[in-house]
Amino acid sequence: MDFPEDFNQLELLDSHGHLIPRGSSSLWTGSKDEEEELEEGEHSEEWYLQQEEALKDKPKELLLWAAENNRLSIVLRLVTADPLLVHCCDEDGYTPLHRAAYGGHVQVVSALLAGGAKANPRTIDGWTPLHSACRWSRVAVASCLLRHGAQLNAQTNGGLTPLHLAASYTNSSKTDSAHTLELLLSQRHLQPGLRSSSGETAGELARRSGPHHFLFEMVEDCVNVV
Repeated sequence: MDFPEDFNQLELLDSHGHLIPRGSSSLWTGSKDEEEELEEGEHSEEWYLQQEEALKDKPKELLLWAAENNRLSIVLRLVTADPLLVHCCDEDGYTPLHRAAYGGHVQVVSALLAGGAKANPRTIDGWTPLHSACRWSRVAVASCLLRHGAQLNAQTNGGLTPLHLAASYTNSSKTDSAHTLELLLSQRHLQPGLRSSSGETAGELARRSGPHHFLFEMVEDCVNVV
C-alpha cells in the first residue's frame, strides 16, 4: 500500500484510533470510555457462553473472538485440535495474536506462541502484534513478545515503530504507558532515530504530544556518550 509523502498516520490515530479495524466479530466498536468498560468486564458469563455457542461451527472466527476476549480455555482447545488455526486472520489481517496483544491478555499470548503462532505477522496496514501491544500500553504482553522474537524496530506502512506508538499514547493516568516506553527504551538494539512517513522520530513525537518525553533522555544520554 502506497502513502503520500505528507501522510501522517499518528494524526489519524489521534482522531480515528477507536475505529482501527479489528474484524467483523470484534466487540471493540466505540470510544475509549467503552473500551475501559469492556476491560472492566461488563459482560456476564452467560453472554460469553452465548457468543461461543453462536461461533461453535466457525473455528477460525471462534479463535479470533476467544483471543480478543481472553477465553484461554477455548484458545487451548481450538489450537490443540487444529494447530494451524494459530495462523488465521480476519479481513484486516489481524491474527489471534494481534487480538490478544491489544487486549493485554498475556496468558492467551503465551498459549498462542507456544502453539506455534509467529511473533511478527503483519496486518494489511503493516502492524505486528508488538505494535498493537505498544499502542495500548500492554507492557506485559510487549515484554512477552520481545522474548519470543518480536521485531523491536518493525515499521508499519506509515513508518511507525512500536516506540512511535508507545510515545503517542497520551493518557497519563495509565502507568503502563510509561512502563511500556521504559521497556522499549531499555532494549539494546532499539533504533530510536527511525522516522515515520511524516518525518518524525518517536522522541520528537513524545516531546510534541506525550506526557513521558523525559524518558527519552536515557537514550539521548547514551547516544551522546558514544
